Amino acid sequence: MSDSSPTSEVWLVVGLGNPGPAYAGHRHNVGYLVNDELAGRIGSPFRAHKSGRADVVEGRLAPPGQPGPRVVLVRPRCYMNEIGGPVKALASFYKVAPARVVAIHDELDIPFDTMRVKLGGGDNGHNGLRSIRSSLGTGDFHRVRVGIGRPPGRQDPADYVLSNYGAAERKVLPFQVATAADAVETLLTEGLERTQQRFNS
Repeated sequence: MSDSSPTSEVWLVVGLGNPGPAYAGHRHNVGYLVNDELAGRIGSPFRAHKSGRADVVEGRLAPPGQPGPRVVLVRPRCYMNEIGGPVKALASFYKVAPARVVAIHDELDIPFDTMRVKLGGGDNGHNGLRSIRSSLGTGDFHRVRVGIGRPPGRQDPADYVLSNYGAAERKVLPFQVATAADAVETLLTEGLERTQQRFNS
């Protein structure tokens, strides 16, 4: 980033997921998918960051022709329960306060094709959120909670999140991902309250 905007304006947007092709289609990796969508909107590919253990895209997120906030999209290269390490390293590198960190993640307690946006809160058993909270020393970061719903029958939730979306879900998924990306853009440009009013279905 070559402009002279204050570093404090930077947002760190972290897509939660597990690396590698074996996990690519899992419900647990929807954060990766949303960040891929945002990277496409910025028009830049992910590149390895010198801090290690993460790929990043640096740019601005805003409607065409409008100035937008500076953003660093983050795709950690480590597994979900270790995500906090690279998030802390990047937050330190870019001098980003926890309140300007956005975690995009799957949420069991929200039905598929719905979402919620909030600031702070618990981990609700999510290993990625727990790792970020532990590394940053606070849970006061933003969350874009992308609903995946509860598993059917008696399926273990841990097995459910690490399984592929069903055929019917895969038809809807691109729209859900695009909506979650819209929510991130709105959060960064218009604030939490307006984002919640628009997207907390």
